[in-house]
Amino acid sequence: MRFIMLVVLLDMMSIGLIVPVLPALVGRYTDGIDAQAAAYSLVTFSFALASFVSAPLLGALSDRYGRRPVLLLGFCGLAINFFWTAAATSLWMLVASRVVGGAMAANAAVANAYVADITPPEQRARRFGLLGAMFGLGFILGPALGGILGAVDLRLPFVVAGVLTLVNLVYGYFVLPESLPVERRQPVQLARANPFGAMKALARLQGVGLLVAVLCAGFLAQFILYTTWVLYNTFRFGWGPAENGWSLFAVGVVSAVTQGFLLGKLLKRFTPQRLALLGMASSTLAFALWGLATEGWMVYAVIAVNVLGGAVAASLQSVISSAAGAEEQGRTMGAVSSLSSLMAVIGPLIGPPLLAVVSHLPRTDWRVGAPLFVCAALQGLALMLAWWHFRSRRRLSTAVAVENP
Repeated sequence: MRFIMLVVLLDMMSIGLIVPVLPALVGRYTDGIDAQAAAYSLVTFSFALASFVSAPLLGALSDRYGRRPVLLLGFCGLAINFFWTAAATSLWMLVASRVVGGAMAANAAVANAYVADITPPEQRARRFGLLGAMFGLGFILGPALGGILGAVDLRLPFVVAGVLTLVNLVYGYFVLPESLPVERRQPVQLARANPFGAMKALARLQGVGLLVAVLCAGFLAQFILYTTWVLYNTFRFGWGPAENGWSLFAVGVVSAVTQGFLLGKLLKRFTPQRLALLGMASSTLAFALWGLATEGWMVYAVIAVNVLGGAVAASLQSVISSAAGAEEQGRTMGAVSSLSSLMAVIGPLIGPPLLAVVSHLPRTDWRVGAPLFVCAALQGLALMLAWWHFRSRRRLSTAVAVENP
């Protein structure tokens, strides 16, 4: 567990480094906020589309050949992506680099499958939380460092991210053990290794069903937020790379504290299902408040109180992982990753263009928060669907217990 946590930490640090500066780098090849928002949508769309197509295949390959080689392949893809981006001299070079990176990066899905391999079902929520804490810690260190380096040179964070990824590659090659025993490996089934087949198989897992729609709505809200956060804060509050980096630092702190320290205590009081509902309710309110914020300090206040929002991902992953067999964790986590990537394809087509539509309004106009209000509506929909699903499952379990005492 220590090995994979360090791998994820270094991986998320390298990704977090570029978040505060990528929109500004895109802006070098565009004129005006409308064009910058459209170009940034294209760059993020290309990465997500490539990841959507490749994630279930890479997950299936990890079920066949093991987690370790697929993780190492992902590090190679990210390194190429970062160094290529640093050397880019046009918008199309940026797009091409993101396609390569997205096609080879399945690190999050494979890391989750790795944890499922080595953890009994009743402990997975807590372990997914520890993994989530490493994601959060990576986003504490990465964006803050990216903002500082980006203030020196916009391309410097990409170079440092590439170096970190190479360090991760070397560490993984020499230290990281394989988690999937040979006897539990499964052949690649192309019918389930494509994104649509993988998601169809995910929906058929007993106990998942409607949670696919919950994941879709929640992921879409997150990716609309992700693709508009820096642009929104820049337009609304006049923030630069450093300020945006520190705001992401704050998000990472809350996420790491929630998943690394509080999640275990919360799971002693609440089931993963109840904790997921509470977290989605908290996130719905947070999205709405971010959209209404008129001062930068308000953003930090909402980040600080949205503690339960950091428990949603680990709770839902635990429910879904427990529904899958030990031999299909890679395909299952790959399907979840592919679903996430599909929403990452759609998110840039909604968030930045919507922000561009309201960009002519005064910064203090409440309508400028339109992308965040859409996020709140989507997260609210996810909350209602999850409540209905868990309620239906409880009723079914009760009925079965009555019929088969």
